[in-house]
Amino acid sequence: MRHDDGGERETLAPVIPLFGGPPPSAPARSEATATDATATDATAPADLVAADPDADDTVGEDPRAWHPTWADDRPRLDQAGDGAGADELELAEKALLKKLRTRSLSVSEARGVLREYSLHPDAVEHLIALMDEYGYLDDAALAEQLVHAGAERKGQGRQAIAQTLAKRGIPRDVADAALSALPDDDFERALEFARGKARSLQGLDRDTAVRRLTGQLARRGYGGSIALSAARAALDDAPGGSRGVRFR
Repeated sequence: MRHDDGGERETLAPVIPLFGGPPPSAPARSEATATDATATDATAPADLVAADPDADDTVGEDPRAWHPTWADDRPRLDQAGDGAGADELELAEKALLKKLRTRSLSVSEARGVLREYSLHPDAVEHLIALMDEYGYLDDAALAEQLVHAGAERKGQGRQAIAQTLAKRGIPRDVADAALSALPDDDFERALEFARGKARSLQGLDRDTAVRRLTGQLARRGYGGSIALSAARAALDDAPGGSRGVRFR
């Protein structure tokens, strides 16, 4: 910019707003004019200094406020959940994580935990999807664990394991897939369990021992015919059985 004294002074380039808003409209002033205005403002009473009508009224907005030029996939749970709603969401998430640290949960069980809090259905599904993404919720993996624990550690039959899966809220198709991987050896597992119990029944007559042992096998999910056959075989093999000393 050229001045009357023949010299040139630099001026700032105009500011172009990032998101297409109106540019600042404050007029450029010479250094002398700016100095005079500053002096006038300094000596004028505070109630006589007028506000600049061209000032940008967006100054002072929350910097986290949403702008329409940004992406549309921004999470929206916090828009309707400020205050008490946000606190409830945080409490629900912490409670769910606390339970997941102590034991595995099915998706159905996780929803049950979240139902204890006043959450919008969208917030519930958001947290479920989040836990699934982190790998904290996996119905298929949980079903495999339950099948293994039931068959190997507890000596349960297929029927009892299926009931456990249903009680834990595992979907039917996921449960069927896990059970299909279980070997068809219910009789062998029933016999192994029955042999461990047969010795404690030696003081009973044969019919009573068969009945009690069959009931124990049935409660572990072994079908009637398998339970009865395994009970008789175990009692026959036990000391004092038909292949040794007979029961009374």
